[in-house]
Amino acid sequence: MEAIADILIGYVAFILALTVHECAHAWIADKCGDPTARMMGRMTLNPLPHIDPVGTVLIPLLPSVMALFAGGAGGLLGFSLVGWGKPVPVNPRNFRGGSRDDVFVSVAGPLSNLATTLVALGLLRLLVLVNIPMLQESLESLLMMLAMISFCLAFFNMLPVPPLDGSHLLRYFLSFNGRQMLDQIGRMGFIPILILVNTPVWHLFSRAMWFLYSCLYTLFFF
Repeated sequence: MEAIADILIGYVAFILALTVHECAHAWIADKCGDPTARMMGRMTLNPLPHIDPVGTVLIPLLPSVMALFAGGAGGLLGFSLVGWGKPVPVNPRNFRGGSRDDVFVSVAGPLSNLATTLVALGLLRLLVLVNIPMLQESLESLLMMLAMISFCLAFFNMLPVPPLDGSHLLRYFLSFNGRQMLDQIGRMGFIPILILVNTPVWHLFSRAMWFLYSCLYTLFFF
């Protein structure tokens, strides 16, 4: 039962982090002049419009369920690096600032997750100080998972690899030929990411990510 509770808490945290991420994309797009996402109901903190059956349900839950039946605790942190939400529809032709607004919309998701990490750690610190026994254990677990997963989403999505948000930032600084090359890579879907996670570079990335998170955590719990 404890393993099932851990999986559910991790999954709820993943859904919350993902919802904030996608809603931020939609909100900034609307502020930049493109109402597409708002008109399609994506500018909301209701998680249902952001859920992708494969990326939000099947892929994140499958490893944990399989590990549970095998006697393990599940791959909770896999949520932050493997799952994804339904892409927010954006029409760049509506942007008042052109390619600059495309960058704003792209980085809005990771920045919102970083903000979520700070809020979750702040609430966790407050919870430790207040000490409410009835809520302590479950709420602490949820806030801890929300902070970690949000940070992972922020850090991971800023990688300059299509179709991640960081590729839009990279595209802004590339020449015409460079943008064409990046667009060709983008047509491969998630294949470049699958290749990346199976290289030594991924190990270095993971170590850097967790080091930065541990530093941030220390600021709240020194």
